[in-house]
Amino acid sequence: MSIKLPVQSALVAMVPECGRVIESFRGRHDPSAANGLRAHITLLFPFRPPNTVDKTVVQGLEELFESFSAIHYRLADFRRFPGVLYLAPEPDEPFRKLTLAIWERNPQFPPYAGKHPDIVPHLTVAQSPDERELDQIEEELMRASKQVLPIAASIQEVTLIDTLIGRWRVRHTFRFGLRSCGGARGNLVQP
Repeated sequence: MSIKLPVQSALVAMVPECGRVIESFRGRHDPSAANGLRAHITLLFPFRPPNTVDKTVVQGLEELFESFSAIHYRLADFRRFPGVLYLAPEPDEPFRKLTLAIWERNPQFPPYAGKHPDIVPHLTVAQSPDERELDQIEEELMRASKQVLPIAASIQEVTLIDTLIGRWRVRHTFRFGLRSCGGARGNLVQP
C-alpha cells in the first residue's frame, strides 16, 4: 500500500536487470516500490528540494555525468543493515565514487543527510523492523533467486526522481558521456 510521501528528491541508478523475482519481493516488502520506485541503487538522498532543481542545477549535473563512463557490475550477495535486506553491487567502488562526485558538487546535501558515516551502495529488497521477519524473507528470497543470481548489470545514466506528486516519479535522466535526456524529450519536468 502506498502512502503520500514528503516532498523530496534523490539521484539514483535504476536497475532494470533485476527482473520479476527481485521486483516481486520489493513490491511486497519495500515501501519505495509501493510508491512508484523500481529497483535502484541510491546515489544521493536526500537531494535538493524539488522546487530548487532548476536549469542551472540540471546543467551542473549534465556536466558532471558527461565525465563518467558506463559502470558494469553484478548483484549476487544479500546483505543486511538493521531493518533492511539488500543486494550488494560488486564492485561497489564506482558507485561510491559517483556518490562522492555528486556530493562534492552539492556539499550542502550529504548522503542520507549525514546520518551514516560510510557510503554503502545497495539495492534494497525488503524492509522490516522485525529482524526475524527479515530472516524469513531472506530465506524465501534465496530459494526464489537461485536461478536468477548473479545478475549482470550496468548503468549508463543517473535518474533524478522526486515526490512532488505524492509518490516517486522520474524528473530527469542524465546519460554518461552525453548530454542528458530527461522526461520524454530531454526536457526538465517542471515542478
